[in-house]
Amino acid sequence: MKKGLFTSILALTFSGLQAQPLTVPPKLVVTLTIDQLRTDYMEAFSSLYGEKGFKRLMKESKVFQDARFSFNNADRASALASIYSGTTPSQHGIIAENWLDANTLRPINCVDDPNFMGNYTDENSSPSHLLTSTFADELKISTRNKGLVYAIAPFRDAAILSAGHAGNGAFWINENSGKWCSTTYFSEFPWWLSLYNERRSPDTRIKDMVWTPIHPVTSYRFLPEWRTDAFKYKFDNERQNKFRRLVTSPFANDEVNLLVEELLNKSTIGQDDIPDLLALTYYAGNYNHYSTQDFAMELQDTYARLDRSIGNLLDLLDQKIGLRNVMLCITSTGYTDPEAIDLELYRIPSGEFYLNRCSTLLNMYLMATYGEGQYVEAAYNQQIYLNHKLIEQKQLNLPEIQQKSAEFLVQFSGVDEVYSATQLLLGAWSPEVERVRNGFHRKHSGDLIIKVLPGWTIMKDNASEKHVVRAANIPTPLFFRWEAIQTETVRTPVSMECIAPTLTSILRIRAPNACTGKPLF
Repeated sequence: MKKGLFTSILALTFSGLQAQPLTVPPKLVVTLTIDQLRTDYMEAFSSLYGEKGFKRLMKESKVFQDARFSFNNADRASALASIYSGTTPSQHGIIAENWLDANTLRPINCVDDPNFMGNYTDENSSPSHLLTSTFADELKISTRNKGLVYAIAPFRDAAILSAGHAGNGAFWINENSGKWCSTTYFSEFPWWLSLYNERRSPDTRIKDMVWTPIHPVTSYRFLPEWRTDAFKYKFDNERQNKFRRLVTSPFANDEVNLLVEELLNKSTIGQDDIPDLLALTYYAGNYNHYSTQDFAMELQDTYARLDRSIGNLLDLLDQKIGLRNVMLCITSTGYTDPEAIDLELYRIPSGEFYLNRCSTLLNMYLMATYGEGQYVEAAYNQQIYLNHKLIEQKQLNLPEIQQKSAEFLVQFSGVDEVYSATQLLLGAWSPEVERVRNGFHRKHSGDLIIKVLPGWTIMKDNASEKHVVRAANIPTPLFFRWEAIQTETVRTPVSMECIAPTLTSILRIRAPNACTGKPLF
């Protein structure tokens, strides 16, 4: 009797499981990374929005209000590499947009590669410095190269890192010519893009582009504004490079959408049952990298225009593919451009920190301790590079010199902490050390990492570039929109490194090879 009852229960259980079909994977995954998007600004400016952009996303998505990176000093390049690889710079190697090449002692870009020529650009580029696989790569592998992967961005590093190593194509705006360009590393520079460059690229239309507020000036009341008149920018008339200013304006997002429409019309992306990836990048930072204090009206209008661009993208995807067939993942690069220095009127404690002066005094200290020689080879981006060849010739102990250098540097005004490479690789663990370690890579980082106090201004060598240190967390949103994902708002902080494994879990493929994050649901 008991045996028969148990058998019946098992039969009912398994028949119930079999009756639940597996969710059909989306035909197209669209990842949209919005450079410098902030949750607090996105919410504060909501009265400027229509119904088709952010408001629609909030209603139809699973929304994480606070997504964070688990390393310090994120920028656009390190953020994108972490989002797509599911790990930190300590593994994927992209510690910043630029770093110092230890062999040449010159700054290099994270996607520089002399082995590949450019299409419609003289820049030589590839993802060779990206040392791990990405979500895009794993999608190509899982579909045996049949899945299509395209990346479109206003910026070179964003396009190349989003496309990964195995992508079909990566396209960005040439800041000198206004043409859409690429690199011969990727197999495709399609015929239709060459035709598009001749007829509809930004350089053919920039003379007619004028940026003025889309709402009355009185609508922009969420940030302090010193003007009562509307701003007006005609990109073609101003002295500075017009295309560099274009890609740091909300007009860049419309240009991305125009090329997306061309791609959807001219390719087979999203047209079959094999999942494809469209990796996009928008811009939501300050115009021409000015400070928010001076350009508050422009920033608010940027968000209003961004809302329209998102709405237009959703409508375009619905029209061409059908939103029921599209999974959308939208997030941010999780950083913002440096703010202007606070006026002395407010009496906020501050000071000026000069890395070049620190490195000069450090070299003098090391000469007094160990004898004549150039012990400090270079200093760049709050990192100091020691002369390993000289230290080896003198048969000195490198970890000891690193430690003594750190103890010397921490005495400087404005220095909060100093971390040596040996300490980060072999030293004791703490939560703060872990964040610094996650952003450190032994081949691309220096021997000493200097952390400057909040409120202090980091002065560059030419004294014209300044960076005010702020350690406060910048809230960053994360949206997942797909018919199989339950809509809700999550306020608990989550890790950005969880995005890639979440996407691979939904597609039922393996995660990137160095992935440290876990699926969010």
